[in-house]
Amino acid sequence: MKISGAIFDMDGTLTDSMYVWQDIGRRYLVSCGVDPHESLWDDIKNMSLRQTTDYFISEYGLAKSREDIYHGINSLVEPMYRDEVLPKDGVIALLKMLSAKGIKMCVATATDRYLAEMALERNGLIDFFSEIFTCNIVGAGKDRPVIYEKALEHLGTLKSETLVFEDALYAIHTAKYAGFPVAGVYDRHAAKDSDEIKALADFYITDYRQDYTLIMEHI
Repeated sequence: MKISGAIFDMDGTLTDSMYVWQDIGRRYLVSCGVDPHESLWDDIKNMSLRQTTDYFISEYGLAKSREDIYHGINSLVEPMYRDEVLPKDGVIALLKMLSAKGIKMCVATATDRYLAEMALERNGLIDFFSEIFTCNIVGAGKDRPVIYEKALEHLGTLKSETLVFEDALYAIHTAKYAGFPVAGVYDRHAAKDSDEIKALADFYITDYRQDYTLIMEHI
């Protein structure tokens, strides 16, 4: 397999930030005076933020507009992206090696663009990428391949040579069945899916510091 392009998810893949999203739905609902289900994270973890706002309205009967909920959740997330979120160990070294080899790279994330830019710029990652695609911008969550297809069109590389880096099992399913080669990235918040991800992905990265050679030998 030859690799000439790369599409990176952000949360759990480039950045160690899934902890932000794991609790944010509960925090938002509590701030609205709602007692969320214990299964809340499992209920929403595969949803885009737009899908989550619709779910909160339908499941919890929030008497708020979609836009109010959307911006309310982002307002809770923003300080953490501005001040806390860090890159995953070893990812900067991998990006430097890919860049040195002329690999075209962009980001495909469910997080809003301004938040993604905030975290990527603060951590010295943003200049590696020619564009940031978000689920909100493309109008579809990662349960559909739209975001990967848009990113591929931007990169101008062959799909068979464009490696998608993802940590979430459902997103890996989407990219894989759309015809992309996939690098599954271990994240502790999705540890229970590790065996399925290993079986499905073309590469499995447990630690960028140790496993970068799995990728580099195909360039």
